[in-house]
Amino acid sequence: MIQPFNDEYFMKQALEEAKKAYEMGEVPVGAVVVSNNQIIAKSHNLTEKLNDVTAHAEMQAITAAADFLGGKYLKKCTLYVTLEPCTMCGGALYWSQIDKIVFGATDEKRGASKHNGVYHPKTNIVSGVLGEECGKLIQSFFENKRK
Repeated sequence: MIQPFNDEYFMKQALEEAKKAYEMGEVPVGAVVVSNNQIIAKSHNLTEKLNDVTAHAEMQAITAAADFLGGKYLKKCTLYVTLEPCTMCGGALYWSQIDKIVFGATDEKRGASKHNGVYHPKTNIVSGVLGEECGKLIQSFFENKRK
C-alpha cells in the first residue's frame, strides 16, 4: 500500500508554491511546514513583492507555522522546501528547533549545507527529494530572465 503522505507528496505541495512564485516573477522557491501529516503553513518567495531580502519562502513558512502553533518552536514539524535553504534561512531554522528539513534542489553557491553548524544538531536533513523537478523550475526561471 502506498503511503499518501510521504516526502514526495509534501514536496509536490511545495512545488505548487514555487510555481506561484514563478508566476509572480519571484525566484521560484516554495515551502510547506507539516505537523502530524497536516500542512500547517504554505509559502513562497516574496522578496520582490515585499521589497524585502529576508522574505524567502522558508522565512515566511517559519512565521506562519509558529503563528499556527502559537509558539516560536517548530518541534515535531518538517519543512519541505524546493531549494536548499541559504545560511540566513538555515539560521532561522536552527532557532526554530525544527525536527526535519527536506529540500529538493541543491544550492551550490548559497546553500547552508556548505557551512558546518548552521542547522540545529538534532535536525534531520534530507536532500534531493524531487530534486530534478525542483531544479528545472529554477533553471527555467533564470533562463527566461536572461532573455
